[in-house]
Amino acid sequence: MNTPTSQTVLSVRDLKVSFASEAGRVDAVRGVSFDLEAGKTLGIVGESGSGKSVTSLAIMGLLDENAKVTGSVQFEGQELLGKTDKQMSLIRGNGMAMVFQDPLTSLTPVFTIGDQLVEALTVHRGLSKKDAWERSLELLTVVGISEPEKRMKSFPHEFSGGMRQRVVIAIAMANNPRLIICDEPTTALDVTIQAQILDLIEKAQSETGAAVIMITHDMGVVARTADEVMVMYAGKPVEQAPAHELFHNTRMPYSIGLLGAIPRIDKAEKEPLIPIKGNPPLLIDLPDACPFASRCPIVVDACLKREPDLMPVGSDGGEQHLAACIRADQIDRDGLIGGLPVYPAPELHESELTRKPREERPVTLEVRNMVKTFPLLKGALFKRKVGEVRAVKGISFDVREGETMAIVGESGSGKTTTLLEIMNFEKQQDGDIVIAGTSVNGLTSRSVERKLRHDIQIVFQDPMGALDPRMTVTDIIAEPMHAIGMHRDEIHSRVQELMDLVGLNPAHRDRFPGAFSGGQRQRIGIARALSTNPKIVVLDEPVSALDVSIQAGVINLLDELKAKLGLSYLFVAHDLSVIRHIADRVAVMYLGEFVEYGDVDEVFDNPQHPYTQALLSAIPVPDPDIERTRQRVVFDPETMSTRPATV
Repeated sequence: MNTPTSQTVLSVRDLKVSFASEAGRVDAVRGVSFDLEAGKTLGIVGESGSGKSVTSLAIMGLLDENAKVTGSVQFEGQELLGKTDKQMSLIRGNGMAMVFQDPLTSLTPVFTIGDQLVEALTVHRGLSKKDAWERSLELLTVVGISEPEKRMKSFPHEFSGGMRQRVVIAIAMANNPRLIICDEPTTALDVTIQAQILDLIEKAQSETGAAVIMITHDMGVVARTADEVMVMYAGKPVEQAPAHELFHNTRMPYSIGLLGAIPRIDKAEKEPLIPIKGNPPLLIDLPDACPFASRCPIVVDACLKREPDLMPVGSDGGEQHLAACIRADQIDRDGLIGGLPVYPAPELHESELTRKPREERPVTLEVRNMVKTFPLLKGALFKRKVGEVRAVKGISFDVREGETMAIVGESGSGKTTTLLEIMNFEKQQDGDIVIAGTSVNGLTSRSVERKLRHDIQIVFQDPMGALDPRMTVTDIIAEPMHAIGMHRDEIHSRVQELMDLVGLNPAHRDRFPGAFSGGQRQRIGIARALSTNPKIVVLDEPVSALDVSIQAGVINLLDELKAKLGLSYLFVAHDLSVIRHIADRVAVMYLGEFVEYGDVDEVFDNPQHPYTQALLSAIPVPDPDIERTRQRVVFDPETMSTRPATV
């Protein structure tokens, strides 16, 4: 543990947070300690429920009244715990600022952007409205918002997600804070926007000299931004070290698992990811044992005797690298213990189809010259057409049996519209959609259309939103089979078979979706999609809402099912690292058309279009040595070229 110095902005000691619940006391944070100096960045990572966000809210004094907070939080030598909300209000927004995950909920929808910027300046710095207005214009310019005079009069809903996050960062910068806490600030954003937001946070830090806490589940973001990393699990730090040391000399099995679960943009090998099996424990009445023991691949009896302390590791015995694992010193720099990997590599499933040349495999989906336009209407009572938006501009592609075709691009590029056109069997005026040899343009009746539905199914992004919470797992998986007229006994055995196939316990078939974790709910969605024995499965951002450890298991499952069943996938995602891992072919979409299309390794290793080059350069690599030396480029739509990114 570092000793506080004159440069220390924030010093946290043995921070604990608990909440009362019907099931008992929830110990959300169970002893967090760290020091953070001016100009430095601490990255906090871990799965959902690990205590990352609760730690930040406790520091800011934003927890509910039912939260019990103990320990010490000193900001520039001033103890924050025990202060009233009124006293904290003098520090929040002035000495400390916070950037939340969802910028739309951070901004008041009934006030203009200008009102909210001016308020931050007048309340904390006592500036006149004229001076605050001028400073606000300057801040919007600094964060890269064009026409600031006009934008000051806009409301939050008139901004895109990336622009709203820029405004939140401008408000955070407004009073030159000494500490900026960023809680998943880029999670919901496109990769190019994410890169711009990270640039802005770095710029805000350099201009204000602030210390930054970066809370994220993305190890690539941590590799780019953090000076020190703290990995949290079950409410406690389980590994803490300088960024380079943690990434290249990882000693805690949980941290090793997090890094092994991440698909990498710079790796062409199609090796299975390494998922962390199981789920984090409930933080109620935890036994005095290692909380990771039930999921740890190298657990021994001693792990169950008592919870390990966060102790120095390494041959030099220094205090720079801390880990909460009794076997940490047995793990070498290559992540091996006794010459073997901490996590055994999952089995690689190969299909007979992969040995057959692509040209010899049957086409399961063919799209020819797809076009989709939306009318622009004007008028409150009597609508009239004043123009149209071409969302999809004549794209063509095919998907072969046993193949994964991916479509990537930013929000608004036309990816989802393309999927909806296919799933809605929309007839094309000068083109066609052919599914398993059947032309959509040739569909003549509802019965023929219903029969074609057997061959194509979809898995949605949000597993909770896609599943009816009032239906049991059996009912959810069985519904498509009832729709196509399968016999009840056949359906019953098929449900059990599908649950076993996707790694769910058939004994849980009568439970409701709320009783399952996010990854398990997505597996239910996949089982439902497979119930009609489709030839092609459409996957709309199927892993973007999942923790990286859960995501790895779902990606491996999709690979396994493709090999076992000979499935074809049409995969849409904004995470190009996932696409690199799972896809065979990829199409890069920009403003409704494909700007690059081909074999995934050829496109990723030798991108030809400037837009593709910009997308790939924006994906963070979970290695600080690589990430901090890469040259990032940005796409200029006016010249259709790239230029070096500047902070």
